[in-house]
Amino acid sequence: MGGTPNPSQHHIHTADSHQESFIRKYILSTDHKVIAIQYLFVSLSFLLFGFLLMLLMRWQLAYPGQPVPVLGKLLGENLMPGGVMLPELYNQLGAMHGTIMVFLGVVPLGFAVFGNYLIPLQIGAKDMAFPRLNMFSFWAFFAGGMLMMSSFFLPGGPASNGWTSYAPLSDIAHDGQTIWLWSMFIVIISSLLSSLNFIVTIFNLRAPGMTFERLPFFIWAQLVTAFLLLLAFPPLEGAAFLQLCDRLLHTSFFLPSGLFVNGQVYNVSGGGNALLWQHLFWFLGHPEVYVIILPAMGIITEIIANNTRKNISGFQSMRLSIIFLGFLSFIVWSHHTYLTGMGTDITAFFQTTTIIISIPSIIIISALFITLWGGSIRFTMPMLFALAFLPMFGIGGLTGLPLGLAVTDIPLHDTYYVIGHFHYVVAPGVILGLFAGIYHWFPKATGRKMNDVLGHLHFWPTLITMNFVFFPMLIQGLMGVNRRLYDGGATYLFAHKVLYWNVVISWAAWILALAQIPFIINFFWSIFNGEKVNSDNPWEATTLEWATPTPPGHGNFTQPITVYRDPYGYSLDDAPKDYSPQWQKEI
Repeated sequence: MGGTPNPSQHHIHTADSHQESFIRKYILSTDHKVIAIQYLFVSLSFLLFGFLLMLLMRWQLAYPGQPVPVLGKLLGENLMPGGVMLPELYNQLGAMHGTIMVFLGVVPLGFAVFGNYLIPLQIGAKDMAFPRLNMFSFWAFFAGGMLMMSSFFLPGGPASNGWTSYAPLSDIAHDGQTIWLWSMFIVIISSLLSSLNFIVTIFNLRAPGMTFERLPFFIWAQLVTAFLLLLAFPPLEGAAFLQLCDRLLHTSFFLPSGLFVNGQVYNVSGGGNALLWQHLFWFLGHPEVYVIILPAMGIITEIIANNTRKNISGFQSMRLSIIFLGFLSFIVWSHHTYLTGMGTDITAFFQTTTIIISIPSIIIISALFITLWGGSIRFTMPMLFALAFLPMFGIGGLTGLPLGLAVTDIPLHDTYYVIGHFHYVVAPGVILGLFAGIYHWFPKATGRKMNDVLGHLHFWPTLITMNFVFFPMLIQGLMGVNRRLYDGGATYLFAHKVLYWNVVISWAAWILALAQIPFIINFFWSIFNGEKVNSDNPWEATTLEWATPTPPGHGNFTQPITVYRDPYGYSLDDAPKDYSPQWQKEI
């Protein structure tokens, strides 16, 4: 097989690797695979921390005004007098939960982890185009994330203005907001550098025969994602700089004249526009949604093709759809600002583009559903997560349609319906896809498979409890319960009929947390004790990463690689096996 290591080359690699110190090889590595693993551990740690912040918030929503068990005493009287959460702390937890989960968790996990590990492998390259820049990108991300974490130790605590940091409130907030802006500034630089690296690598370092038509869908997803980050993040970078100027240099980019704070006129030069922040943020914010979604779509496409033993139905349509989706994502941002009083003409424009952007997503998901038809499906652990992704993402997409129309968005916008919709896209949708990718490529990265029993103990409770967490939010939102309420809506009489759902949601969230314990045990136990794979291609897949040794060494391929066919050569006519890898010349 083309992926069989050359013993002499492997010996040379081993000798060279011993000459590197531990710090040079694993901490300051320029190997894209090591950098991907660094991103993996850091982003999963941030995800876990952000998840724990949400679990603390859920106690306050389920049992408002009651002392928080254990943590109420640990956090002290300043944060929790008598063990009861203060509204200020609740706001801080909400702001940091959203920021950490999106910018420090899900985005780097889908884009940086899987992109770094798989892009060179799937296109037949030895490494990224700029290995040292790749190393710098990771450490910039790590520095920005740790700076964000440091804000928890400030006297006033971390930022408390929501993950969107709307002005003018964020302009006049305590010092935690300044740290938030600096850390976002650094994290954005990391993402921009990674995007440039990915784009140059895909364009310039493809193996002979790897035309754009032969690129796997995962590479197309990463390429479009890289362009989205490259074009959409600079406006938020500029907005963060302007808000820092407002806070530190006393400018008024986002501070209007005549602003009252605590009953007194706020003494600033004024003349700024608070809505400018909203437009700059959401110009990044909506492409950011697809930055989150597209890597997961790419992952499940690889897994579904492999486990149905079929070529992807409508593959050409999927490629065109993902490009069209990337373009349209830049002209829908203002459906987040219907409540600001836009004119009817501009509202009609954004309503139209918002409805149109649903079409490419529908094409991609429909193509994956059609691929399942008639396939010889293998229900592996990665396939279970990939199959769960499809209906969960579908619910997220369908519940978003009412928010694209002003007439329905205006009553729903500030309710729990929005939280339920967005989280259906990101949690039961995207995170299930990312779990699928971890289970699928774990054997390539470690040479061992993850345990199926622990996998099932992870998958089924996760899928069930996620729906009990987020579907009731849609019900509460339709009943008019506002989001960002410290007491979950208890002060409003009309909300009392659906407040019992807060208890259901919270208990489901806590069980969801327990359901991640089998995954954590499985992940670390399998690294050392999992079942060893018996070949470099244990899933009998067709894309180039399975042609490398397991795990791949520095340089990836032990011999020159050439591509001879499309990425999903499954069940081809006259082929002796049900898979025909891209690197094998004979069918």
